[in-house]
Amino acid sequence: MTRQLILAITLIVLLFTTRLFAEDGYRLWLRYDKIDNPALLIQYKKIIQSVSVKGNSPTINVIRQELKNGLTGLLGDEIKFADTETASVIFIKVTSPTLGAEGFSIGSNTVSGKTTIIIKANTDKGLLYGCFYFLRLLQMQQSLDNFSIISAPEIKLRLLDHWDNLNRSVERGYAGISIWNWHTLPDYIDQRYIDYARANASIGINGTVLTNVNANALVLTSMYLNKVAALANTFRPYGIKVYLTARFSSPIEIGGLKTADPIDPSVQQWWKVKAKEIYKLIPDFGGFLVKANSEGQPGPQNYNRTHADGANMLADAVAPYGGIIMWRAFVYDVRVQKATEDYGADVVDKNAVPIASADRFKQAYEQFKPLDGQFRKNVLVQVKNGPIDFQPREPFSPLFGAMQQTPLMMEFQLTQEYLGQGTNLVFEAPLFKEVLNTDTYTKGKGSVVAKIVDGSLYTHDISGMAAVSNIGNDRNWTGNLFGQANWYTLGRLAWNGNISSEQIADEWIRQTFSNSKIFVDDIKELMLNSREAMVNYMTPLGLHHIMANGHHYGPAPWSDNLPRADWNPVYYHRADAAGIGFDRTATGSNALAQYAPEVRRLYENVNTCDEKFLLWFHHVSWTHKMRSGRTLWDELCNKYNDGVLGVRKMQNTWNKFENMVDKERFEQVKMLLSIQEKEAVWWRNACLLYFQTFSKMEIPTAIEKPDRTLEYYKSLKFPYAPGN
Repeated sequence: MTRQLILAITLIVLLFTTRLFAEDGYRLWLRYDKIDNPALLIQYKKIIQSVSVKGNSPTINVIRQELKNGLTGLLGDEIKFADTETASVIFIKVTSPTLGAEGFSIGSNTVSGKTTIIIKANTDKGLLYGCFYFLRLLQMQQSLDNFSIISAPEIKLRLLDHWDNLNRSVERGYAGISIWNWHTLPDYIDQRYIDYARANASIGINGTVLTNVNANALVLTSMYLNKVAALANTFRPYGIKVYLTARFSSPIEIGGLKTADPIDPSVQQWWKVKAKEIYKLIPDFGGFLVKANSEGQPGPQNYNRTHADGANMLADAVAPYGGIIMWRAFVYDVRVQKATEDYGADVVDKNAVPIASADRFKQAYEQFKPLDGQFRKNVLVQVKNGPIDFQPREPFSPLFGAMQQTPLMMEFQLTQEYLGQGTNLVFEAPLFKEVLNTDTYTKGKGSVVAKIVDGSLYTHDISGMAAVSNIGNDRNWTGNLFGQANWYTLGRLAWNGNISSEQIADEWIRQTFSNSKIFVDDIKELMLNSREAMVNYMTPLGLHHIMANGHHYGPAPWSDNLPRADWNPVYYHRADAAGIGFDRTATGSNALAQYAPEVRRLYENVNTCDEKFLLWFHHVSWTHKMRSGRTLWDELCNKYNDGVLGVRKMQNTWNKFENMVDKERFEQVKMLLSIQEKEAVWWRNACLLYFQTFSKMEIPTAIEKPDRTLEYYKSLKFPYAPGN
């Protein structure tokens, strides 16, 4: 064989193996590549010589496999398992009230030059969480010398809500079709299901709602329940329970009844029989998530019953098995078709029960506040972080703190329905922290939303945090690689509400990319600034819900053609010759009255209102003087432009690291940032041109002028935009 032929074969093999093992994001933050710090690697190998994990449960077996993969990958040598007496890393079950059912402790001691690391927990599940935490320390290249950690989750239910349909479409999904292949279940268990469970367990997520809140009753039929049971069996060793969405009209649609009235004995019995069937197949089934009487979904109000009547009927059905009901508070009344000219007045519709306020901001509070204390003990009311609908920035929902006798479960949205969708890099941790750290003052100063959600403020036994999943069947799981960081954020924040956005970003970057200080510092800054840049180029100064109708892709502040007033962007910004913004003070819809007096005082005065929320609560003159000294119009123009400049800075930062990131992931992020820059310019130009028709003021000379007309932007159509 000639030298040239050998060289050619070698190159072909190298090209093939490089492609075979190319970085595509599939491994998420669980990459377990060999540690690239030689000195630290020597230290780790000296300490971690063998591991002891006693027991033989499915979860213990998972721990052993994770340690084998993780330690072998990180250290470069196959890990040895040994007896407790001789191992240097020991997993052991104990009895400790401090750790609870899911907590763990990790400590290291050095005696006579030998370091021993001990991971303790009361349960196998706690040991699993301790295993992932230990591996994270190694991935982040942390010292193992004489450290002690005690960690237990602050929130009991830490869930992903999949808006996945049985036909594998995903509502508001930007990462491909659903990962659940219902057609091949229950007999075919895709490796992806196992890797999904691993990823969730690694960050402490302990539940998954498999189906869309716009529910399909078929999932409760025996054929589909067997498929659900197969997923439950796959997830169980990883400490993850499955939940389903329950369509309220299921007794009619699949049960043959003529009614779904929650106080009808035949309906109550139907749900009890259905619960018994489910728990026979899935003994640890978590319970139901319910969307009722919202956006056309059936519910108890169809029968002149309350949300408490509906929730309690289902709660009674699952209570004997330890199940819970998560009843969503996103329930604006679809029967209200048109708001009155005075948007502060109630809409008078004699056929609607109850009559709904014209300001959608107020409707969840009005329907649920009177029901406080009427729900069963195994019911959580699941409340979106803000009062409208997952906007780039919202004030906290006034329900938080208002319902003191009812546990309220936080609902965030990972999938970026209103945050640029799958094309935009937006790190959501600052958004989540902004809400959780806000003081409601409902029990005096310090009554922050986080204390309401974790149950500590009003001493509730159950607590929960969920987020709408951004996961699909794309190889990198979330479409946009940085969407993985938002998934990671949910788990870490639900476990520990005190962790900072900075720490979450730091952890994710180190595990996903590199421990290089310059890389970590610069990419962390990029991530931490990304959400504010997005707010600026989309909805600055408290603007909200000015996205296009239906798919919500791109700007359409001019849209006014839908039959219901509060489905149209013009309803929310209310721009006219006098100014812009939604008056929610006493002179307008008076939505501010739903907050504690201390909160009202923060926002009710146009001159002292936090400018981030100015147009949420006030209709403000175009010439109003802002704190910068600029007029409102000039400030609006500068904010939109700042957003564009922010994205360009993100591009420059990312491009610096071409030689530090594998080619596949580098190019993917680079291309999406290019799209994001174009979309930021589109948002800025379209919105400023439109709002200029009301302000009649010039765009400041220092800001780039739009290179297209308003008519051009209005003409853009996207009939096949994803996510509907």
